[in-house]
Amino acid sequence: MVSAGNAARAQPRANGSAYRRREPEGTLLHATVRSHFKTFLAQVEERGDGAGLPRFVVSEFERYLACGILANGFARVRCASCGDEMLVAFSCKGRGFCPSCTTRRMQGTATHLLDRVLPRVPMRQWVLSLPRWARFLLARDPKLITRTLDLALRTIFKFQRRRGRRADAKAPRTGAVTFVQRFGGALNLNVHFHCLVPDGVFVEEQPGIRFVPLPGPSEDEVRDVLRRIARRVR
Repeated sequence: MVSAGNAARAQPRANGSAYRRREPEGTLLHATVRSHFKTFLAQVEERGDGAGLPRFVVSEFERYLACGILANGFARVRCASCGDEMLVAFSCKGRGFCPSCTTRRMQGTATHLLDRVLPRVPMRQWVLSLPRWARFLLARDPKLITRTLDLALRTIFKFQRRRGRRADAKAPRTGAVTFVQRFGGALNLNVHFHCLVPDGVFVEEQPGIRFVPLPGPSEDEVRDVLRRIARRVR
């Protein structure tokens, strides 16, 4: 049973449960954003260029500051068998920089892929980075992101199929799962792609599908794939 309530009126009972509220307000990241967010917004407005911060960026900050705080809302969870209760603070479910929500989403996605999507075969990660001029163009136009990814995957798939035919695989097929990242290690704008591709090809045979493993690509082969992608993207 789940019900909403006021944190000032209800406190969790002391019990032997392993659950413990994560207390984001005690972390360095939360303290830094909480202390400087309003000042940062004011400085952006004082620049006078009329640009300001996009509304979705401001919203991401505001939701993060409210995430995991009981005073901003919670669910009272009660065990129907033993009667034990606990309070679980609402989360922001953000996709930006909230460590708790992004980690939970990452773990859930990884579990789903491993259990229900990816075959039990060797996999290889292909990472496509782009020059700065392309990063800015893609960041402003989602259609360009889709088109660039399509060109990159078509090139990689063609490369894999060609190698598969050399290994006597008839009508080889392959696939990929891709994650688009929009930032680099310094939180700078850097649209790039992480593509998980099977290290081999699939062949349809009776009564099912057979996987044909392939050796890892050489450095020369990777460079050739990159040159083809770069030419098509430009």
